[in-house]
Amino acid sequence: MTDDRTDTHKGLRAIALFEAAKGVFALLVAGALAAIGPDALQHELERVLARFGVDAERSGTAMLDAITPERLHIAIGVAVIYAVMRLFEGWGLWGHRAWASWLGVIGAAAYLPFEIYALWQHPDWMTWGVFLLNLMIVLVLARDLRRRRGAG
Repeated sequence: MTDDRTDTHKGLRAIALFEAAKGVFALLVAGALAAIGPDALQHELERVLARFGVDAERSGTAMLDAITPERLHIAIGVAVIYAVMRLFEGWGLWGHRAWASWLGVIGAAAYLPFEIYALWQHPDWMTWGVFLLNLMIVLVLARDLRRRRGAG
């Protein structure tokens, strides 16, 4: 028989690694956006659109014109803030901090209504996978908080 507390700690550690990986990925995206710059980003998006047969001049102009240095800096800033939050949460979960479980359960639960809507619109395996992963994270973190409340 396994100890419930040990199982919870394993779950927290797994979620901590997942959140840290999201944070590292967000930092990589921010770094890539900073390195590539708005002009090269526009050129790459035009290339990708052309590969899919989309005429950037007709249908993608508004999206491509929206890529300005100012907006790119905002996107980089948002990615860095997101990364810091995910890394901070991962660090807290790794250390079994209650505040990190609260942060995680609130953050993951906030996505659930949007994921339910996405399931309603596009019920494919990827949408189900994302929904079930976030639901599992909410349940593991809620179980940890419930266990802490009972122990306190």
